[in-house]
Amino acid sequence: MSTTALPPVAPEVLAEAVEHLTARLRKKLDAAVAECGDRAGAGPDGAVEVRFGEDTLVTLRPGPSGAVTDPGQAVCTCLLAPRCLHRAAVLGAAPLADAGPVPEAGEAEAAPEAGPPSPSPEAPGHTVTSRPAAPAPAGVPAPAPLTPAQAAAASALWGAAAEALAAGVGAGGTVVQAELLRAAHSARLAGLARAEAAALRVVRGLRTAREQARGQRLADLTSAFRDLLAGVAAVSSGVAGPGATASARRAYGQGGSLRVYGLCREPVLSATGYGGVTTHLLTPDGDFHTLSDVRPGGIARTRGAGTASVALGGAVLDHAGLARGGLLIAGATVSPDGRLGSGRGVRATPVRGAAWSEEPVAALFARPVREAVVSALDAAERPGEAGPALLGCDVEVLGAAEDHLVARLLGGRAVVRLRVAHPHPELPHTANLRRIGEHPGVVLRVLGLLDPDRAATLRPLAVGPVPDSPDSLRLPEEWRGHADLGYDRLQGDHFPRAGSGAPVLVPTVPDPLADAPLWRVRRLLETGVAGGRRAVAEAARGADRASLTVPLRRAGLPGAAELVEALTTEADRRPRDSFGRLEDASSDAYARAWLASAHHLHAAERSLVTASWS
Repeated sequence: MSTTALPPVAPEVLAEAVEHLTARLRKKLDAAVAECGDRAGAGPDGAVEVRFGEDTLVTLRPGPSGAVTDPGQAVCTCLLAPRCLHRAAVLGAAPLADAGPVPEAGEAEAAPEAGPPSPSPEAPGHTVTSRPAAPAPAGVPAPAPLTPAQAAAASALWGAAAEALAAGVGAGGTVVQAELLRAAHSARLAGLARAEAAALRVVRGLRTAREQARGQRLADLTSAFRDLLAGVAAVSSGVAGPGATASARRAYGQGGSLRVYGLCREPVLSATGYGGVTTHLLTPDGDFHTLSDVRPGGIARTRGAGTASVALGGAVLDHAGLARGGLLIAGATVSPDGRLGSGRGVRATPVRGAAWSEEPVAALFARPVREAVVSALDAAERPGEAGPALLGCDVEVLGAAEDHLVARLLGGRAVVRLRVAHPHPELPHTANLRRIGEHPGVVLRVLGLLDPDRAATLRPLAVGPVPDSPDSLRLPEEWRGHADLGYDRLQGDHFPRAGSGAPVLVPTVPDPLADAPLWRVRRLLETGVAGGRRAVAEAARGADRASLTVPLRRAGLPGAAELVEALTTEADRRPRDSFGRLEDASSDAYARAWLASAHHLHAAERSLVTASWS
């Protein structure tokens, strides 16, 4: 097994390499990709070499960014290069690099189209055309009409995504991924950066699923497909908001003078080898901001970043101090989603922070939980906009059940689940929750991330004592009233009484989301993502179709049943030509049927999640 990692590769470089392969070589591509990881070795001057036999050597020379961003940085010594299988296989085995800068609006107009337009998500057999946007509600800016380049890019991206969905994970190899990357690159050139980002998430999800990597979830790939198809359909129909054409790189605007209070630190660890920390901040007006320090380095970088210096305007604070202190920032630059930038003119001065029992932080825990949940769910569906990312509540721990803690909201009857936010074994999240589970009856003030896919579930990032409660935590003074679960480690003397030595088990709390027959729809959609349209057709033949729809109708979900029937019917449709021969059905109608069912499922599950917090 080789210990040399392949450098990240820009999506457009891989797409171009696969495009130049002949049909015969494309059939061999996936097998060649699977062999590349074990052959990588270090070359001179930071290059990475992959040898095929005695006479063929592929060399990757990353640029200053550490990624292969130009086709000339990947060379092969064989006679067919650069249109050879070896070069395309190595590029396909390398991780995908993040998107580069987006051209300005004038450049987007002149961007080349990505091949012939595919059928529109709204009108099969017709290309997407630029049209006036639908009237926007009062106070909401109307979306700009699509340019010809954007219309063509959206049509091509829809077609590539529909083909990938119809193929499924099993048939979604490097060739299918390259077609999606090619369409995503055209979308970026046309200014549809959010659509490109959604396409990259789908491709990364396909790779992870095909590799059967540890921690991969088919539900995540299903959500990625839903977001991609829904986003492209919204852009094509003219109902997408102005954020659809937002820059791929976060645009920072001048925020003037800004005072922020530290809330907590959150470890960051990505599948692409990046690690770091995000410090969550709050303004006196209750607006959330974040300051991140994420770089290559994996888990070692994540652990060390918790005490790294804050790179903002010469501030003499580290992230541990900022999470328990504050900053007065002059010339602040703020992105639309609340991220603070470290521009050249930014100056930051450390100031006293606010304890969790003081305003404005105390207001997070005084807000009605259901109201906060609805607001957090709304913000999650408006990516790129600032909103309440964290949820605060006071709870009484009841004990442990399976892989989570069970707690009751103080002042209410709702029972919530506390799950590990970051389960990596080298981070203290899991150990801290296990320690809390050893002390049933302890009262906590919890600040964490809402899990939108589970009923009444919170992923705690930090905990603190509830004011004036004798049954709450007793933290060291230097922690200033809260413990960051991803970096601090709770000890036995931090609790009001001795623990049991092991988590106290309690019965599992009923889950209205898991008990609803909607799981049948979710399983069918995930079956389609894993096995493609043929798997959906097979899953609904004969008596299996009744087992899908009858429970839904009995549970009062006729809309879900009708959408499932439409999806399975379309999946099993096999048209014939004028001579009676079977043809491959268009993936466009199947993608629209799949998206309709996925969108309905998402809305129904959100309603159940919201109700579970009452």
